[in-house]
Amino acid sequence: MAADAAAALFDVDGTLVDTTYLHTLAWWQALAQYGHEVDAARVHRAIGMGSDQLLDHLLGDDRDRSEDDSVSAAHLALYAQHWPGLRAFPGAGDLLRECAGRGWRVVLSTSASGRELDVLRRVLDADDAVHATADADSVNASKPAPDLVRSSLAQVSAAADRSVFVGDSVWDVRAANRAGTPCVGVETGGFAAAELRDAGALEVHSSVGGLLDGLDDSLLARPRTGER
Repeated sequence: MAADAAAALFDVDGTLVDTTYLHTLAWWQALAQYGHEVDAARVHRAIGMGSDQLLDHLLGDDRDRSEDDSVSAAHLALYAQHWPGLRAFPGAGDLLRECAGRGWRVVLSTSASGRELDVLRRVLDADDAVHATADADSVNASKPAPDLVRSSLAQVSAAADRSVFVGDSVWDVRAANRAGTPCVGVETGGFAAAELRDAGALEVHSSVGGLLDGLDDSLLARPRTGER
């Protein structure tokens, strides 16, 4: 099938749901459990990567990897303690519905596992607007590799250059750029606007609520049509 549709791809953690600092705490605690003293600020700056890339980034790719699965499992167990209190950012569900109503194929594109994504979808409560999902379980390499973006596009037969990715981290921006997809940044994950722009974001908003308010002047105003 030809890739001729336009998709609005959304990162979830830190973009649609307020989880970045919960992940930071959970990773920091999990690493400490296995004897890795990593400054919390460094952990925060790595959030947005998948667990494989995050551990390489924080601990080095020449380390003993025998405990990686255990560290990742500890992170998930610690993070899961916060699930009952998770909240979507104001306007997140409305933004997904508005994009769907304007003709975008909305895809949730996340480095979370399938189990985590199920929880996040319940928090968002916007499945009526979501065309498809792609998560860490469906790709070989996580962000900032482009695999997740490409998988998301393939889910809805969408063209990379007619689609838009929305994310909160420099890792989101780099993954989108490597896949040939324009990226819109939001600052809710703790990366500053200048950092997101320097990484390649074409526009930056304070939050998805801010993006919703300025949607008519955004890359997400309407899908681009016509010959490519």
